[in-house]
Amino acid sequence: MDPVRRSILATGSAAAALAATQSVLSQQVGQGSSAMQFFEKGPVRIRYEDTGGSGLPLFLISGGGLNSAISGFSTAPFNPIEELRSSYRCIAMDLRNATTGHSTGPLELDRPWDSHAGDQLALLDHLKVDKFMVLGFCIGGPFIWNLIKRAPDRVIAAVTAQPVGFRPEMPTVLYDGSMSGWGPELVKRRPDITMEMIEKFLTRMYRTNPDFLFTVTREFVRTCQTPVLILPDDVPAHPHAVAMETAMLAPKAELSMYPWKEPKTLIPLAVRQIRSFLKAHRPATA
Repeated sequence: MDPVRRSILATGSAAAALAATQSVLSQQVGQGSSAMQFFEKGPVRIRYEDTGGSGLPLFLISGGGLNSAISGFSTAPFNPIEELRSSYRCIAMDLRNATTGHSTGPLELDRPWDSHAGDQLALLDHLKVDKFMVLGFCIGGPFIWNLIKRAPDRVIAAVTAQPVGFRPEMPTVLYDGSMSGWGPELVKRRPDITMEMIEKFLTRMYRTNPDFLFTVTREFVRTCQTPVLILPDDVPAHPHAVAMETAMLAPKAELSMYPWKEPKTLIPLAVRQIRSFLKAHRPATA
């Protein structure tokens, strides 16, 4: 074969291969490309998804404990992004150091709950979101109450589904689960983090004066004027008694039917109630 022709063909093959690779990578990034956006705050790097649009901002928190990540919505009782994106600007993020996500940062041993609240509020600031609604599963319950405590004038209304709480008869259930699952997996990925650090972090989070919702007191809930819809659960990490007590204490709380996840034919009714609750508390100008 003529050397010039061979060179042209080789160059063309390489370009075609590169184009094919770029196409595959492009498809991988986004199947919802917004899911691969990142925000940096000092040593913290947060992966987030923002559906954009002109709807009222709705901040979404996945379940999964310290492995809370956007991918977790695919295994939730319902996917709030799919259900609500047509009416709201849905914003979600991978929790810092969730091993199922892509957000990273230091392990702040003395302020586990507040370090995550700081990330959440910093992301909303970055997106120029002032007032917002919020919906969260599982660990999203304590996170939401912490957001209400830290930014009461910004949270318009909240939905807590399957909320985490302290169960006196199983006082270490959340600590034990993270020590055996999330902690060892994070240490494998992060040579700068040790199991001793994990133990201190989780002790501060779940075992230092544990009670009720972890992030707020009963007195705070009793005086809270933020509308909250509660969807109870009853598994070790999601005590039904705590969800019910929260609903009784919070002056503007509403309660879903229970059970609402089983049989699965009940889930659409729960989603309908969530839609109605959020719509009822939308500001008149939104």
